[in-house]
Amino acid sequence: MLITTEQPRIDFNTYPPIGGDDWRYTFATAKVRALETQLINRSTLLDMANAPDFASAVDSLSSTEYSVAGGGKDFNEVEEMLIARRSDIRKLFANLIMDDALLELLREKDDFANLRLALRRKLTDRQIGTDYSNEGSIPAEEFEQIFEQENYSPLPEYMQEGIECAVLSFYENEKNVRWIDFAIDNCQAHYKLAKVIELKNIFLEGLFRIQIDILNIKAMLRLKFTASELRDVFIEGGYLEIESLKHGLDIGFESVAALFAATPYFEIINSGASYLTSNNSFLKLEANCDKFVDGFLKQTSQITAGPQPLIAYLMTKEGEIRTLRLILTAKKNSLEPRLILDRLGE
Repeated sequence: MLITTEQPRIDFNTYPPIGGDDWRYTFATAKVRALETQLINRSTLLDMANAPDFASAVDSLSSTEYSVAGGGKDFNEVEEMLIARRSDIRKLFANLIMDDALLELLREKDDFANLRLALRRKLTDRQIGTDYSNEGSIPAEEFEQIFEQENYSPLPEYMQEGIECAVLSFYENEKNVRWIDFAIDNCQAHYKLAKVIELKNIFLEGLFRIQIDILNIKAMLRLKFTASELRDVFIEGGYLEIESLKHGLDIGFESVAALFAATPYFEIINSGASYLTSNNSFLKLEANCDKFVDGFLKQTSQITAGPQPLIAYLMTKEGEIRTLRLILTAKKNSLEPRLILDRLGE
């Protein structure tokens, strides 16, 4: 999929522009501004991370919308509650958003998650992963049926292309499952970016280009850490030049951040690489990347009315749910609080 023939320029200090106001969204924006005050604060997350056990961490949520009847001593109960909260926020977003194209675009995330899971199951002949999501544009039952019958014609053309690329990459690379992920990441990123360029949505274009950069930064550091010889896994369409990322694979960890000193990603790479070499862990890198995206989403506070605050709230709320799941899973498995705090970026 061809997105653009030109390398996008980093002509901004920290974040790309977010676009202007759209007064059709006056009520919807006011609604999410009120809901933003109910987001879980940092101190609650820290209390959960430092809690002595899983039950105590769950108790920290007792005065929030994430409280579980009976105390939530069973992890399955907590997981069901988190899934329900995620469904609620997605339904709210669907009710508030006025542009069907934006709703469809953001639902594609679940379609691609289903596609990735289906390909992993099909090509490895194993029932790996969780059940299919039913919150995308293609019903889970229909998705499963398509892959059972191996008739992919009901799927959109871009998904059919993604399947073809993933299957080819999988078999060309010694049936390495990671190549399924590379192919689907590439397909998903290109589809989303091409779509928002077509829609002329400045905010989402900036967001999706940032997400491509982050995928590429993670890939670069993971390939370096494993001393992999792979090179052609980077996704085009981000602000970072592919050649700089490839060059980063050939120099020492102590020098890689300097390659990106003139970009907004210097500190992400610098502290992420330092933590990686000291602790053999990507926790700091993951935390840095999450914080950078959160910072971009917070720029929507400048918008008086528009779809940007709605999209930002949806993504922030889903991020909050992922963070709660991460902490509670860590507590359930008795991970040290220090590791949890490192992942939170504390």
